[in-house]
Amino acid sequence: MKKLVLAAALGSAVLAAPAVAADPVKIGFITSLTTPAAVIGNDMKNSVELAIEHINAEMGGRQVEVIFEDDAFKPEVGKQAADKLVKQDKVDFVTGFIWSHVLLASSKTVLDSDTFLISTNAGPSQLAGKGCHKNFFSTSWQNDQTPEALGEVLNQNGVKSVYIMAPNYAAGKDMVAGVERTFKGEIKGKDLTKWGADAQLDFSAELAKAKASGAEAIWVFYPGKAGGAFIQQYTQAGLQESLPLYSVFTVDAISLPKLQEANLTGVLGSRATQHWSPDMDNPANKKFVGDYLAKYGVYPSYYGQQSYDAIMLIKSAVDAVGGDLSDKDAVRAALEKADFDSVRGAFKFGKNHFPIENFYVREAVVDSEGRWTTKIVGTVYENAVDNYVDQCKM
Repeated sequence: MKKLVLAAALGSAVLAAPAVAADPVKIGFITSLTTPAAVIGNDMKNSVELAIEHINAEMGGRQVEVIFEDDAFKPEVGKQAADKLVKQDKVDFVTGFIWSHVLLASSKTVLDSDTFLISTNAGPSQLAGKGCHKNFFSTSWQNDQTPEALGEVLNQNGVKSVYIMAPNYAAGKDMVAGVERTFKGEIKGKDLTKWGADAQLDFSAELAKAKASGAEAIWVFYPGKAGGAFIQQYTQAGLQESLPLYSVFTVDAISLPKLQEANLTGVLGSRATQHWSPDMDNPANKKFVGDYLAKYGVYPSYYGQQSYDAIMLIKSAVDAVGGDLSDKDAVRAALEKADFDSVRGAFKFGKNHFPIENFYVREAVVDSEGRWTTKIVGTVYENAVDNYVDQCKM
């Protein structure tokens, strides 16, 4: 009788194993899929779908299910989406997040549930420093880093004074803090403009103030639709000669096609800093950019690149543990190793789980097919570590 019971138990275990293995790896992806910010969210979604296609929708011998959620550009909506993903959908990973204020509103929900949280864009100082968490990772940068690099470029170019413009929210303030930390010249003026679903898109008054300030250059941070609006008004005002443009997260694959349609050639030659560019010469990047161009007809943005890398990071961890996500410590250790081919080249994490990476100067140019894009023209920092890492007590 005991042998029969044991045989039955073993039989149940054998039958149960395939059922567990058949459960998909669930990834929740929160981004902006409505409002004008959807121009960014759709680029991220396209890149995630391309990554899933490239890995044949498989990680660690299991199928992959991605659940996309719209944050509607609102912190409270993002938090609701995070609640749904961890409580109802019971995802294994939550990723995405364009906006720092949305990420900050959602992070506690995810991290308190012992779910891994991977930001593919937003990099608020709070999560890099005292608020760091063992289950939080970033595949982008800490907000201050890219403008810090641009501040150094301004110094190298001999710029003695700038006028600063950025949106008035968490990331905008971090960006301004970054350029102010490294720029050695005079700041002639600063405007923090209205942000959110009804963000300010008319910058005529601020541009007039910038022109009258006597600044040698203008520094701006305006992502998404606001970036396109700013560049259009800047070039139409003919300021490119008297007030050269230096920007972060403004002149990119999101804004350049629309600027090209409008023939706003004044943006060509403008300089920005970034950790990645479509022309980076490595096999993973060539495949990503080439297949994205073939599938969607435009270049991917850094938003998409960071999202693509997040999927590859998750796959590296799931593969490393053989698809068994029950041991959180083992999964975390595998994420920390970052054993994947990033499209930016070499990739490793600091102790606060933000990347240690290079930052480059990118110039807006025309490619061989006549498309407006960016190319790397110099390196500002190598293996840069963010300024908040020492505040992280992990």
